[in-house]
Amino acid sequence: MKHLPNLLTLANLFFGVLAIVFTLHAPSFVSAYQGQEYMVTAPPPIYWASVMMGIAAVCDFLDGFAARLLKVSSPIGKELDSLADVVTFGVAPGMIMYQLLRSAYMQQPDAMEVTLLSVLPALLIPCFAALRLAKFNLDERQKTEFIGVPTPAVGLLVASFPLLMLYDHSVLHIWLQKIWLLYLLIALFCFLMVCNIPFFSLKLKNFSWKKNALRYILIILVLISIPFLKWAAVPFAFALYVILSVGKYWLFPD
Repeated sequence: MKHLPNLLTLANLFFGVLAIVFTLHAPSFVSAYQGQEYMVTAPPPIYWASVMMGIAAVCDFLDGFAARLLKVSSPIGKELDSLADVVTFGVAPGMIMYQLLRSAYMQQPDAMEVTLLSVLPALLIPCFAALRLAKFNLDERQKTEFIGVPTPAVGLLVASFPLLMLYDHSVLHIWLQKIWLLYLLIALFCFLMVCNIPFFSLKLKNFSWKKNALRYILIILVLISIPFLKWAAVPFAFALYVILSVGKYWLFPD
């Protein structure tokens, strides 16, 4: 039983890699352009990557829960957890953003002239996720709160994008096809992961309203939003989490 937390961490890694496989497993077809034929890779059904990342997130939660329940911890477990997270919540969302950018560019009149450099900014997400996790492992201040947005929060937000494009009937799926917005989101995610702003943890040590007010507000508002927003509740939860954390930081810096 003492190896259960590490097995759950490896399960997190397994489903994270599987998410990457689903993201990159795109069908190809031949298209004609100005009398010449080109092999074009179509956007794959990357919503399956979202499902895999959701399962990985459950494993990521359970490995810490199992470690506390069994009262086992080890340096290798901590390092293994970070290595798994950089794949699941760094590389996988980076690949999703990469495919979303490619899909957005493929809808442009000059799609055949788009270069690889146009979509490479998506790879900044795994780079900044790795930096954020390295800082987390060395920063003693992050025992009760986070400095910068946790990588799973960013990863799960990006994982919701394919589901929004598949199921959302509002304007969100249209906005997610705008190239400038995708670039802006990449820059925002990278900044939030490595900024020095404290973000509160969702772990409850007791049920006191005074000590957990922000957590309760977040949980209550997100639960209320789910029937109305459906998958859009994920970006709503992320935005609310950032607003509450940043608001507390500016209003009550001590």
